[in-house]
Amino acid sequence: MTWLALGLALFLGIHLTRAVMPAWRGAQIARLGDKGWKGLYTLVSAVGLGLIIWGFSQARFNTVVLWPRIPGMNHAAAALMLIAMILMAAAYVPRNHFKAKLQHPMTLSVKVWAFAHLIANNTLADVMLFGSFLVWSILVFRAARRRPAPVIAAPTAAGTTATVVAGAALWALFAFWLHAAWLGVAPLGR
Repeated sequence: MTWLALGLALFLGIHLTRAVMPAWRGAQIARLGDKGWKGLYTLVSAVGLGLIIWGFSQARFNTVVLWPRIPGMNHAAAALMLIAMILMAAAYVPRNHFKAKLQHPMTLSVKVWAFAHLIANNTLADVMLFGSFLVWSILVFRAARRRPAPVIAAPTAAGTTATVVAGAALWALFAFWLHAAWLGVAPLGR
């Protein structure tokens, strides 16, 4: 669990700098330059992500179950994941109503993703991983809502339709194939 905790601290810590330490972040950018800061940010993120993956995989060998599984929660999580994937697509597909209305759909996607995984899982490692991302997304979303709203192109029906289709396709890809192939867990198969 130590590697997981260290990875989460590094990855989420560097991703929190804009939200909770904007002055320190600005000082680092001034000191290192834009490219230097981006390089450091990328390095810390990559090391943190690697430690999260390593630590979470190691935690599976020494599972600490916190409560019994609740029947049906994997299906509730799958439904929430459809929403999360549509929100993720909304961050990238231009001119969609989700981004125009919500302004920060990626952060909301992470929030829904983390919550969905918390209700479907029951181990200490799950709570550490998904709980940390949930807290991170809440803090980042609150900070982002305090900044001036980003300028977003006027949404169109085509942009919104493309967002829903892309999100649903991404959800299906993960739900029926990638999740099991990459993580060894079939979310709808238990």
